[in-house]
Amino acid sequence: MREERGTGVGRYSAKRTVVPINFSYFAPKAKKVVIIGDFNHWSGDDYPMERMPDGAWHLQVAMHSGNHRYLFLVDGEPQLDPKANGVTRTEENVRVSLLTVS
Repeated sequence: MREERGTGVGRYSAKRTVVPINFSYFAPKAKKVVIIGDFNHWSGDDYPMERMPDGAWHLQVAMHSGNHRYLFLVDGEPQLDPKANGVTRTEENVRVSLLTVS
């Protein structure tokens, strides 16, 4: 496999694959829900979710293949995703949701 110059990633590497991922979180009383994770440097500004009439919040995010750690911030409070592939911990030993994208 040919490696692209200086990247360590081959032209057909799975790391180059981007997949649309649908996130949803049910929080009918919430005023704001955002997704934070290693894919956006844990920033609370990048991925605000949209509230649906049934009280669920939705957002589609284009993500690279691999394992990703994330949380929902529900009115500023971190929440695990009950639909996640699993739970893991950050370097600070904080429990976070785990998503595997392939």
